[in-house]
Amino acid sequence: MANKIKVTVHSVTKGKCPQGFKVGDSWDIPDGKTPGGMCASAYNAVAPAIRVFRLGGQQPWDKDKDVTRVVCPDPEVMMVYEVRRLRD
Repeated sequence: MANKIKVTVHSVTKGKCPQGFKVGDSWDIPDGKTPGGMCASAYNAVAPAIRVFRLGGQQPWDKDKDVTRVVCPDPEVMMVYEVRRLRD
């Protein structure tokens, strides 16, 4: 069975998200489906990390093999998303 994933807004250090996302907002990624309510740009940014985790991999630069961080592509907003693999 594939790993469950949770994406959470970790920090916002510049600007304000035009979608109204704020620190602590989160989305569960069930069975590889896209989460309701997440904007397309944010999902597009986190999708590669989600795929790596769902397939059992990890990012070589991350200290925790189950957590990575991804920056929103909006240049006016410095929002960081945490992507976490949830293990049973």
